Amino acid sequence: MSTGATVWLTGLPSAGKTTIAYALAEQLGARGRRVEVLDGDEIRTFLSAGLGFSREDRHTNVQRIGFVAELLASHGVLVLVPVIAPYADSREAVRKRHQAQGTGYVEVHVATPVDVCSVRDVKGLYAKQAAGELTGLTGVDDPYEVPEDPDLRLGTQDRTVQESAAAVLALLAERGLVT
Repeated sequence: MSTGATVWLTGLPSAGKTTIAYALAEQLGARGRRVEVLDGDEIRTFLSAGLGFSREDRHTNVQRIGFVAELLASHGVLVLVPVIAPYADSREAVRKRHQAQGTGYVEVHVATPVDVCSVRDVKGLYAKQAAGELTGLTGVDDPYEVPEDPDLRLGTQDRTVQESAAAVLALLAERGLVT
């Protein structure tokens, strides 16, 4: 059985987390790897329905995702998790869960500057926030705690999606998680 692991992609809204995750999933699938993307938006709809965006609810959401990711990874799946996860303590709790279970965990900070994210604005969140229709936007009027020491920091404004996915793939190969 292949070694599983969780690849947690954290960053601001519209940073490119999900786009990179799906590009990477395609590359891993082409190599015959079992891979699953736990998309933050889908998780909010199905696993964390009813949760809001308070600090406590965001923490609960991240812990639920972390639990599912570790479970899948412990069974040989490479799990890609493109989720904002704005708080360092929540991300650290997920890392510690993986470590306690002996399951691989890699944190990737998709470090796209907020001005680039606001131009991409794939969901229209930055425009709504600027128009006063939305409050609590992570990285604008709600905190985002930048990872201090991620396993990989990607500045997506300087590279293509394929280059970003290739950088994550190279890290996984370096860690012995893919061949």
